[in-house]
Amino acid sequence: MARGGGDTAAAAGVATDMHQAVIDQALDVRIAELLAHRTEVNARFFDVEADRIARLCHLLAERFARGGRLLAIGMSPQARSDARHVAVEFVHPVIVGKRALPAIGLGAEGGPLAAQLELSAAPRDIVIAFGDRDDGETVAAVAVGRERGCLTIAFAPVGADWELEPPSPDPFVRQELVETLYHLLWELVHVFFEHRGLLEDRVAGPVHDAGGSSFLYPFLAEHETDLGGVLDDVRSSVLAKASEIAELRERTMHENRDELVAAAAALRRVFDADGTLHVFGNGGSATDAADAVADFRFPPADWPARRALDLTEDSGILTALANDIGSDVLFARQLIAYAHEGDAALAISTSGGSRNIVAALAEARRRGVVTIALVGYDGGRVAAETLADHVIITSSQNIPRIQEAQATVYHVLRELVEREERR
Repeated sequence: MARGGGDTAAAAGVATDMHQAVIDQALDVRIAELLAHRTEVNARFFDVEADRIARLCHLLAERFARGGRLLAIGMSPQARSDARHVAVEFVHPVIVGKRALPAIGLGAEGGPLAAQLELSAAPRDIVIAFGDRDDGETVAAVAVGRERGCLTIAFAPVGADWELEPPSPDPFVRQELVETLYHLLWELVHVFFEHRGLLEDRVAGPVHDAGGSSFLYPFLAEHETDLGGVLDDVRSSVLAKASEIAELRERTMHENRDELVAAAAALRRVFDADGTLHVFGNGGSATDAADAVADFRFPPADWPARRALDLTEDSGILTALANDIGSDVLFARQLIAYAHEGDAALAISTSGGSRNIVAALAEARRRGVVTIALVGYDGGRVAAETLADHVIITSSQNIPRIQEAQATVYHVLRELVEREERR
């Protein structure tokens, strides 16, 4: 009897292993499909739009040279995260040599977008709208911007002067392409400040100095009046940067496949037990945290909504902690207040070494919280000291490209969480 029982157990083990192998194969196929679609539409989108993006960067430079501001608007939770992201990139540039440019993010918390623009938009400004064609708030706000004489930009047919629509029905892929696009606008608008003659010939008054950023573009010819030449160089840069993110996205997914699948399985177990996901990051990563939370709370298709909390959302709590204690505790103190054993924490960081990220991950572990970290560079302290249960590294030193690849990671993580039910 004992021998027969052992044979039965062995057979069950083999069946389980075979079942898991089938699941793993299906996951590999799905991840490959997700990557292939992203690679294809990334190449197609930027091949088609590179010339327009270059010309749009020139127009943005002219507006900024006149003293204009960038007004980024978004009504839905996902759209608001992009509006906040593009604003923080322009106001707080992360690359040495780039000067801060005026940008404001306007979201639903301020009331109807059209009414907000009625009060704030000036003819020299730029309005960049995040929203779909069915979003009446966005359509109305863009119309106000155009009436005011603003340069209007959108990523869907909402009546803007410049509409650059990603060629994919997948909302996650569309968001990733748009994030890359507005990063390129932010990076490459500065090229035209290095060629002041191209602006002084067309703009009355002094041109703002963008700082000593010319070293970032060694391929640019030193011609102050050859607009066509500079536009060609910027177009080439658009294509090069688009190719760079495609390669980094694929490398990140391939190198972290097992960790990503394990993180999705752990997160699904948390949700199945009615646990909550707490998400946090700094700067642009804070806006990506907001986007990730929006995707869990308000998912596409027929996925269930999941419990998720954005620890970057409450400015009152953040400023109180920063003022009274210091920025190192911004997220750890909130985890003390909100997190329980069996919850999960998702940290997003380009450096992997921010003190408040490190402190929060340590606090999460003390509280029995499952920890996941998306980090750039070589992983920083988070990877070196294994400060999270699941560490996914995007190996790059280019902050915009890191953030774009991390957006793919948390979007794929979101999908894999729902695929867990078929395991």
